[in-house]
Formats: sequence, structure tokens, C-alpha cells
Amino acid sequence: MSKARVGLGNRVSTVLARQLGGQLLAFREAAGLNQTQAAAALSAQAAKIAKMEHGWVPVRDPDVAALCRAYGVDDPQVVEGLLRLAKLDRERRKAKGWWTTSLTPGSLREYVAMEDVALRVRTWQLALVPGLFQTPEYARALAAAAVSPDRIDEVERIVDVRVRRQRRLRGENPLRVHAVIWEAALRQMIGGPDVMGRQLEYVCRLAEQPNIDVQVLPFRAEVNPCSGGPFNILSFAEEDAVDVVHMDGLRTTNWVEGAEESMAYSELFARTCAMSLSPYDSVRFIASIAKGAGK
Repeated sequence: MSKARVGLGNRVSTVLARQLGGQLLAFREAAGLNQTQAAAALSAQAAKIAKMEHGWVPVRDPDVAALCRAYGVDDPQVVEGLLRLAKLDRERRKAKGWWTTSLTPGSLREYVAMEDVALRVRTWQLALVPGLFQTPEYARALAAAAVSPDRIDEVERIVDVRVRRQRRLRGENPLRVHAVIWEAALRQMIGGPDVMGRQLEYVCRLAEQPNIDVQVLPFRAEVNPCSGGPFNILSFAEEDAVDVVHMDGLRTTNWVEGAEESMAYSELFARTCAMSLSPYDSVRFIASIAKGAGK
């Protein structure tokens, strides 16, 4: 079972709640308190603290404030960050977005729900154009190759999910996206030259939007610090106080939720950006590939 969804009765462990719980656990241990002693601050049983620390339940603001007092956490910015994280998790749990009916329970539904409340996404892609940038034709070609012949009806559902996710790129508060794409993803003729040419032109048009930055890591770069695989970094606060990393493989999916680990991915992303073409040069580079795609 994916780490992203761990059930306990009618409860579900969410990514944001686990991150909040991990921080509360660290503060409790630093204060030298056990779960029973911490629970006393809430006039509750130790089991409640265990559920909170494992992300099984939403956490109320008064409980966050009471635990901070018990743990000696008095930095206003730290407390505010915990309260914001608790609020985000409660909102995500209550959200009844389109994904609840369009996607079966699992990692992708969890990811799309997180993406819907995120303020910013940083994405690194080695082999594919980012999902948020894919045209229907490109997404259809990918889906047709991945879905078994007896489930071909799944193709249009997958394409529909891609298109709906892209609504976040526009509107009053559009999602900010910074994508770094390896040159290989731009040169593979997915769907054929015409489909790929239109896909690359679409990426160039998206890059004109103020909320979207696109960079290309060219083949000529000496080393690729992110060669381990694609990943997405989701940020939920202007100060980047709450970042989680999502990595999706062929058969497994993983969330990186710890502050130290997510910071490591942020540093990797920054190093890759520094080695990549500038956004301006990247768009020119993609446009030149697009012109040659149909030849």
C-alpha cells in the first residue's frame, strides 16, 4: 500500500497531516514528554496524541496551540506555520473536487487534491512533458501506449484528468509552475511529429504566462544532478514553510515529507535550474525543436 494513504477505521492518514504530526512529535520529544504527558495538556488520552502524530485525524487549532504551550514552542512564526498546516489539511480533507469522482482512490487522487490547494509546483521531468503542460493529443498518445487493450476506455478518462488539472494554470489565483525539462523529453516523437510539434508549440505559449517558468536542461550539460528520476515539489505557503515532494514510478509512488528531505530536493532542483538554459533561451530552444518536428 502506498504511504500516501494509510487507513485506520474510517480515518485516513494524509500527507499534510503526517507532516504536521511529525513536527509535533519532534517538539514533544525535544520537550522530554511522553504521549500520556502530552495528552494531559488536551485533557485527552495518549491515543489521541498517537493519532495526531501519525496523521490519522485532522487537528484543531486549539489543540495545536495547547501542545505548543506544553512543548515550550513559543516562536510566533513556528506556531503560525503549524496552525497553517493544520488548516490546509482540514481544508484538503473537506474538499470535494472533481477528482473525487474522476479518480479512483490512490496516489494520483491524493496528488491532484494536493495540487489543487498548492500555491506553487516545481517539477523536474526527464522523459515526458509535465502533465500540467500536456495537450490532449499528447496525453492520449501516452495513455494509449500505457493502457492494456482490454481497458482502452480508460484512455479518454486519463486525458480528461490531464485537461482538468490545467484549469489551475489560469484564473484569479493561478498555480505558479516552474518546470525544468531534460532535452530528451522534447525530442521523443510521442504521438508522431505533428502531435509533438503542436505539443512543443503549446509549451512555448504557456511559458508566456507570468505564472509559468520553463527551463531546459540540454544534452550538453556536463552532469545531471537530478538523474535519479522525475519529481514534483509542492509548496503551500509563500515562505515555502510547507513543502512536500512527490515521486511517481512505474509500480510505486512515494511522498517525501520531512523538512530535511524536502529541502534536499529543493536544493537539487535549484542546482539543476542553474545548469539549465535561461527561461528565454529555453523557449527559443523548444521552438527550434518544434519547427523541426514535422520535417
